[in-house]
Amino acid sequence: MNLRLLRRARLWVSMVAGALAVLLPAGVMTAVNAQAAAGCRVAYAVTSQWPGGFTADVGVTNLGDPINGWRLAWTFPSGQQVTQPWNSTITSSGAQVTAVNVSWNAAIATNASVSFGFNGSWSGANTAPSTFTLNGVTCTGNVGSPSPSASPSRSPSPSPSPSPSPSPSPSPSPSASPQPGDAMARVAAMQPGWNLGNTFDAIPDETSWGNPPTTQAMLHYVRSQGYNSIRIPITWSDHHGPAPDYTLDAAWLSRVRQVVDWSLAEGFYVMINLHHDSWQWINGYPGDRTTVMNRYNALWRQLAGAFRDHSQKLVFESINEPQFTGTSGDGESDQVLNELNTAFVRLVRASGGGNATRLLVLPTLYTSSEQARLDALTGTFNQLHDPNLAATVHFYGWWPFSANIAGGTRYDSNVESDLVGGFDRVYNTFVSRGIPVIIGEWALLAYDYTRPGIIERGEFLKYIEAVGYNARIRKLTTMLWDAGSFLERNELRWRDQGVYEMMKASWTMRSGTASSDQVYLPRSGTITARSLTLNLNGTSFQGLRQGGTNLANGTDYTVSGTTLTLTAAALTRLAGNRAYGVNATIEARFSQGAPWQISIITSDPPTQAAATGTTSSFSIPTQFRGDQLATMEAKYADGSPAGPANWTSYKEFWASFQPDYTANTIILKPEFFAEVNDGRVTLTFHFWSGTKITYYITKSGANVTGSTT
Repeated sequence: MNLRLLRRARLWVSMVAGALAVLLPAGVMTAVNAQAAAGCRVAYAVTSQWPGGFTADVGVTNLGDPINGWRLAWTFPSGQQVTQPWNSTITSSGAQVTAVNVSWNAAIATNASVSFGFNGSWSGANTAPSTFTLNGVTCTGNVGSPSPSASPSRSPSPSPSPSPSPSPSPSPSPSASPQPGDAMARVAAMQPGWNLGNTFDAIPDETSWGNPPTTQAMLHYVRSQGYNSIRIPITWSDHHGPAPDYTLDAAWLSRVRQVVDWSLAEGFYVMINLHHDSWQWINGYPGDRTTVMNRYNALWRQLAGAFRDHSQKLVFESINEPQFTGTSGDGESDQVLNELNTAFVRLVRASGGGNATRLLVLPTLYTSSEQARLDALTGTFNQLHDPNLAATVHFYGWWPFSANIAGGTRYDSNVESDLVGGFDRVYNTFVSRGIPVIIGEWALLAYDYTRPGIIERGEFLKYIEAVGYNARIRKLTTMLWDAGSFLERNELRWRDQGVYEMMKASWTMRSGTASSDQVYLPRSGTITARSLTLNLNGTSFQGLRQGGTNLANGTDYTVSGTTLTLTAAALTRLAGNRAYGVNATIEARFSQGAPWQISIITSDPPTQAAATGTTSSFSIPTQFRGDQLATMEAKYADGSPAGPANWTSYKEFWASFQPDYTANTIILKPEFFAEVNDGRVTLTFHFWSGTKITYYITKSGANVTGSTT
């Protein structure tokens, strides 16, 4: 077995502990000799538990002769089920469960340990198993002879790489950590991850982009919410001296070290990098190789030295979203990136100490998941032959949906195929070969609490659910990009608790959704029944609830296949006085996962009025009457698209237009008019109720008029 395989075979020797922990003795077979002495201890710990789900760690210590190939079996006393294992392959038959080693942890030396874990589901009770058997031998508690009926153990066939560990553990656990050389397990243990965005990457300082200073309390809160890793993007451009030494600013490095140490103390895996340096100066490398490489090496040499003896839970990422100027194209840029990535790995490894085996993360060009970019990075991995490397890409979804342009308002087949295609490519290129992948940033480009309405909430929830599921089944670790849009850092709460709950559920299970999270009703007249299509995603529909009250099947709603119909009587009651806007919120509940909120909304078709203004200041008076704007089309008289992105008539939400529900206007932006020809333009406003309104504007130089006819 070569050195690389040996490194990948080793596991950290540690016992697990936590709530409901039990220590149990077990007899164990030797690898070949059926008469050899045998014995073991098993530590079973539930490290986190939430309604319907839990995370467990299992540690096995071999007290007898060395074994090669193990099979641990137990019976769940309360009918629990394993939903997501890591570091073992787990099968179940009723309440009986069997965990089998994976390819790199088959061997357990005398007095050595292996550990594995899983997420599970429970109902009613979550009682710990009382008995374990190892390789068919019941627990004895001592070193002794194995059962005569037991057959010698054998090494199982090689198993797939371990699934990610999406453990929502609320606090640091003393459970075993993967050791250097087991990059797949280390990256799996990082799932899920969170980005401390727009903070140390801000230019020039930590609070320059509006976020508060990072505190221990904030880090503790994020850890308590189930995140196992934190990416700390750092821009160093304004925090070092001149050539040739490029000495790091001591105060800035000290502050970075403080937050890194706080994060490690919370039990996080921590990833640091060179962030906006990528486009500030690293991008000029093709035209000035000596200067840029000297600066790049100087920074990483100092960082490697500063963190040389830090925990192996500290991870280095070479460059954020690398991009280059002055190359002939992406092919040459791939070669340029290879030079920087290999220089980074060799420099860090040569610094010794913990850096000799530290997990290092290498990006593709642009952190893209295009196959050509993945193939180029594969060449770097083949060149380096280093077992402690991971690949990283970023994922912000299908661009029209991510930005709400070109009519991309819904989570549809285009969004789904883009997601599945990208995740399939990174799995097939890297994970299937035993190279772990970190989705170092993910979200949607236009999801921003300061610009509400660009992404419809229900469509975003469907995207979240799909990202979590598709990443989990492909063993990808995901790190949410949060520049302040998800966590309210001053108050330590999620800006939208339902968004967080959907993310949390996606770490371990699927959730049901529906064709929409909105039901629109008229302000006057008779209310009729309304139907939604349920997206079960492998769950089963359990019912509807308003607050603490269950709605009545047959009276308030009916279900036929995947069609959920709300009755006229129920909708009339829920609409109340039928004031414009949201009158009531109900929840669809499924057999697992997050509930699906449905808003009952009263609206009438919006109305608009004539307006005059300029290309720098123009607003259309709009009475929204309970409705919400989805998108806007702009066309010239001949039907061709008007305005920016003239390949589509559907303009980019917020960049070209913006609703102001408080002022009852729709603002047309100067950026829109900058690319509109003089003359008449037809605007079509699409609303989430399904209503469409046509409006006309005429531009003449800097002057603009608008009318409904």
